[in-house]
Amino acid sequence: MNRRLRGLALFLVACYGALFIRLNVLQVFDADDLNTQPDNKRRIERDFNRPRGDIVTADGRLVAHSDEERGQFHYQRTYPTGDLFAHVVGTYSFNYGSSGVERRYHDQLSGRTADFQLGGITNPFSEEPNVGTVVLTLRSDVQEAAKQALGDRKGSVVAIDPRSGAVLALWSNPSYDPNLISTNDDSVAKAARDLLAASPDKPQLARSYQERYFPGSTFKIVTAAAGLESGKVTATTPEFPKARSYQPPLTTRELSNFDGSTCGGNVVDALRVSCNSVFAQMAAELLGPDPMIKEAEDFGFNQTVPIDLPQPAKSVFPPDFGKPLRDGANPGDAKVYENTPALAISAIGQGDVSATPLQMALVAAAVANGGTTMTPHVMAEIRDRDAKAVEKFDTSVWREVMTSANAEVLRSAMVDVVANGTASRLGIEGRVVGGKTGTAQLGTTPPRSHAWIIGFAGDPGAVPSVAVAVIVEGQPGASEQTGGKVAAPIARSVLEAALRPISSPQPGG
Repeated sequence: MNRRLRGLALFLVACYGALFIRLNVLQVFDADDLNTQPDNKRRIERDFNRPRGDIVTADGRLVAHSDEERGQFHYQRTYPTGDLFAHVVGTYSFNYGSSGVERRYHDQLSGRTADFQLGGITNPFSEEPNVGTVVLTLRSDVQEAAKQALGDRKGSVVAIDPRSGAVLALWSNPSYDPNLISTNDDSVAKAARDLLAASPDKPQLARSYQERYFPGSTFKIVTAAAGLESGKVTATTPEFPKARSYQPPLTTRELSNFDGSTCGGNVVDALRVSCNSVFAQMAAELLGPDPMIKEAEDFGFNQTVPIDLPQPAKSVFPPDFGKPLRDGANPGDAKVYENTPALAISAIGQGDVSATPLQMALVAAAVANGGTTMTPHVMAEIRDRDAKAVEKFDTSVWREVMTSANAEVLRSAMVDVVANGTASRLGIEGRVVGGKTGTAQLGTTPPRSHAWIIGFAGDPGAVPSVAVAVIVEGQPGASEQTGGKVAAPIARSVLEAALRPISSPQPGG
């Protein structure tokens, strides 16, 4: 009997020990994972019954705030600027979760980081809750300029400081009002969300960094960089033949120049008039796949852009063009590959090439910044209840794209495109402005295309202080003039706004 009792006692001790260990694992080691589970209603209810920090722009405009109210929850999240910053700031909803900056910087906004918890301990007598204010890099004046210039047309505008990666504007149309989804009124929030989800225009999609498009002739900057970096192309050599079209090896289909025009010459000449035949031949016969793939990936294609916003789309350049079939006709020429025709069309931004507007803004930014792409970001700093900065974005290099010498060749060439080429409507008096127009052809019955432009601007003798990308979707026609006529005036308005001095920030104002 005693033996059985001892066995039962040992069994119970083991059970209690296992229970003790499991309880401590849950409370100590798994606590963070359990607290952050999306379906943890207790955590969500707690968050909606306590203060939450503001979100403000670089020029001090309040774009997200929590109002006290009576009801199921003590606080209601509101967005004073409506749809203007919806795709950046996001939503904060009890039923549908969070997005944008609200999601990315949730812990700072709710005061749950170590900095804010320590601040609450060291100053326990303050009546203000120690939650974070997120100060954005975006400027409301530049964002307003982007919205007004694009108007009711579908498309996106991205403006960025090439020197730091700070995003100055990130606008997509159509947009939506985040107040309707973030309301504590369940029926209103559900109706709004269902309506937005049913819209074929996808207003909740941040086209600026979550949607890909054919980049069209704006991609010729990448092709030109591949040529320069390979050492086979300089600003003056080689001289490509003047032609109305180009027929790649292994196909009878020709790639025509705009309106059947005749063009050729060196890479600078070709960029000025956006000569399809030159860039297609450069990729197909002079470079081959490897330099093109490498340079596209150096710019950020086939990589996830490390912007501090959720779910950025990855821009794509084909990683393979098949096996080599034969050597080129001339010494130093690239081999002919199974998919050389696809390589030729990829070189002019069509085929299987796709890019986000953010990615194309970074292409322009890399040229403007001497061949270096800085990490793009929308958070400038986090401030505590005393307006003291407790966290700042750590500016860093994302990609080393090309040598400074080659970047200078492209910078000068893009300035020439504005001065004497297809991007003349981008020019701003007294500023150094460079650009590259583009179209992405969508079909011929009737002809329609996305109108593109990328560019940069700044003071003479200085690194340009702003780079821009604009896409206007589905415009009638299919020519380089579409980008120059439709997209360039939009980009110029945004550049002008970004070049104006910023007003003194007023946190929370």
